[in-house]
Amino acid sequence: MTDSTWPTDERPRERLLAHGAPTLSDAELLAIFLRTGTTGMPVMALARHLIEEFSGLRGLLTASQRQFCNVKGLGTAKYAQVQAAMEMARRVMEEPLRPGDPLRSPEDTRRFLTSRLGTYPHEVFAGLFLDNRHRVIQYRELFRGTIDGAAVYPREVVRQALEDNAAAVIFAHNHPSGVAEPSQADISLTRRLKEALGLVDIRVLDHMVVGHGEVISLAERGLL
Repeated sequence: MTDSTWPTDERPRERLLAHGAPTLSDAELLAIFLRTGTTGMPVMALARHLIEEFSGLRGLLTASQRQFCNVKGLGTAKYAQVQAAMEMARRVMEEPLRPGDPLRSPEDTRRFLTSRLGTYPHEVFAGLFLDNRHRVIQYRELFRGTIDGAAVYPREVVRQALEDNAAAVIFAHNHPSGVAEPSQADISLTRRLKEALGLVDIRVLDHMVVGHGEVISLAERGLL
């Protein structure tokens, strides 16, 4: 079954054009992307199967090439399409925070950090290094870890900040579990980094914890 043979009110493409993409379910959006099903499985059924198989769109879009291509009906061509779509979305979300640009709003920062850190299966600790007018110097992923955490070394953070000639920094890390609530270890680490960087006159503006669909700011919580 192709898109043109579905009942009119069930055709995802027509529904998207008539009512907008936000009105479609995850499976309908995926069906438009896939375009065709496989032998014995119409595209809409395939889309629903994939959503279930990978526990949602996030699981599908962040699956490894081996995991993705092991599913009947998928292959390297569709995997390449998914990766290209993900990269285009990531670049759109990153546009407000290019080197030399000022930070326009906390929401810009949240979108940027979510696009960079939100899909990793392991923890990544990053820094957004800024000049004295809060313009972006560089975004750097500083430490990587397992699904349980990443070891962060204040000496290395200070060295990198001095090398970039930064006047301020916003830290961020992801929680692969999807729960953005900061731990006591996150709070203690932030205060250690703030003290270390304060010795060389570099301000810590914030530390953001990225979960699935949520970013929590330690500065807004009064935890810096």
